[in-house]
Amino acid sequence: FAQAGARVVAVDRDAEGVARTAETARLVGAPAAWAEVVDVGDEQAMEKLAEKVAADCGVVDVLVNNAGIGLSGSFLETTSKEWRDVLDVNLWGVIHGCRIFGGQMADRGQGGHIVNVASAAAYQPSRALPAYSTSKAAVLMLSECLRAELADRSIGVSAICPGFVNTGITGTARFAGADEVEQQRLRKRTTQLYSVRNYPAEKAARAILEAVVHNRAVVPVTPEARGARLLSRISPRMLRGIARLKPPL
Repeated sequence: FAQAGARVVAVDRDAEGVARTAETARLVGAPAAWAEVVDVGDEQAMEKLAEKVAADCGVVDVLVNNAGIGLSGSFLETTSKEWRDVLDVNLWGVIHGCRIFGGQMADRGQGGHIVNVASAAAYQPSRALPAYSTSKAAVLMLSECLRAELADRSIGVSAICPGFVNTGITGTARFAGADEVEQQRLRKRTTQLYSVRNYPAEKAARAILEAVVHNRAVVPVTPEARGARLLSRISPRMLRGIARLKPPL
């Protein structure tokens, strides 16, 4: 979006990371870019953010709900706190963004676009990702519902399902039932796997930009994401069989 000439407001609870994002946006072409430190799972903080952005920059034209945290591990080993942590960011963060910023778009009456970054895990069951997959499946369905509701207000809604993209999510991923030593080992192993796959985030970013330009509903990005999406339609039984396989970690 920065390269396309958009002004960018970057939001993260990681102050250093979001400052780097804003600086990068300016370097690659954004006429202006701001960094805001906010936890998207905090409803009141998101409301204050929306008020500030509207006052300083105007109502946003494109909202990208991209914040997410990874959690792997069996359902029976996943604690209630771990479920809350995942859902607060992966689902409630999206809900807050859509409701607050989407509400501003609707009130303005000039259209807009909402992008919700889900995952191929939204339609591909896995014994290793029950909490993460549940959060992303909810984001996918929320996006479909919002797309129907907001269409008559000229607000598009796209759900992006990236697949294995080489981003920083693996560096903060958690593993249910593992002690800290095991957490570090599994995190390092997962990061290596994503690095070997090495699907660049820039390709996912281009897919998101195209989704907005062409108002696409559901966008599987990587080949494996597209393959799983196809199987979920023509052979869900096969996907269920794949889900029963033990993960390589």
